[in-house]
Amino acid sequence: MAEIKQWLIKYLEYVHWNVNEDISLIYFNILRKKYSTTAYRKKLYQIRKFLSYLGVDWAKNIQPPTELYYQPKRITINEIQVTLKYFERHEAYQKIKALIYLGISSGLRAHELYQLTRKDIDLDTGIVCINHDPRNGQTTKTKCSRISFINNDAKQALEEYIVTNNGSSESSILFSERACQNIFENAPIQVKDLRKFFSQEWDRRGGPTSIKKILMGHSLRNDVDLCHYNAKSPEDLKAIYDRVMDNNTKADVRIDCK
Repeated sequence: MAEIKQWLIKYLEYVHWNVNEDISLIYFNILRKKYSTTAYRKKLYQIRKFLSYLGVDWAKNIQPPTELYYQPKRITINEIQVTLKYFERHEAYQKIKALIYLGISSGLRAHELYQLTRKDIDLDTGIVCINHDPRNGQTTKTKCSRISFINNDAKQALEEYIVTNNGSSESSILFSERACQNIFENAPIQVKDLRKFFSQEWDRRGGPTSIKKILMGHSLRNDVDLCHYNAKSPEDLKAIYDRVMDNNTKADVRIDCK
């Protein structure tokens, strides 16, 4: 809901809060060039719905483009290594490396990565708390908090990054969305692709799909097994994660999430 509100405000600011068909069409054209077909469809649909609610006659003539067939981008360890090489001499390399390792080992969505603070990650146990707490600017797609995990490479990269930023507080955001988007603008892969790597690598290693859904925060609403039968404790999830990801760290699982 907050995201949709932001889309509508940006639209209204562009048209100077005066709904005008010609100016609106210019704005829609800008959106179409800037975003993917899927993202453009979502934004345009919400604006059309808003205009229809206001009783704007020409809103019914707004037709979102047909959804294209989507072929997932295949991300392998080679693409990750190429991306790390691309940023090797960047002044923010430690931050970039930490973000990449965190993303590929946890499966978080890009916006979830941007919301993480230092206190959300327990480097001793490798537990990441993904909190749904809108009052503190943290949201998840399913509106439910969850946990995921990171591997030893991610722990090391995060420790190195945090040491260089030891003046920041526990509640400080680790990765600024705007800064990261600018940094990755021309990179071989984008931040959203890190989640794709985790999903694909989990399957390549033969990990159970049910556990991947839980860790990645997929909606379980239509999954009968996960909704009614397959209960897993944090300890169960950690043991399975370590086995699939060859993460041999032995640590007690302690959960202290919102």
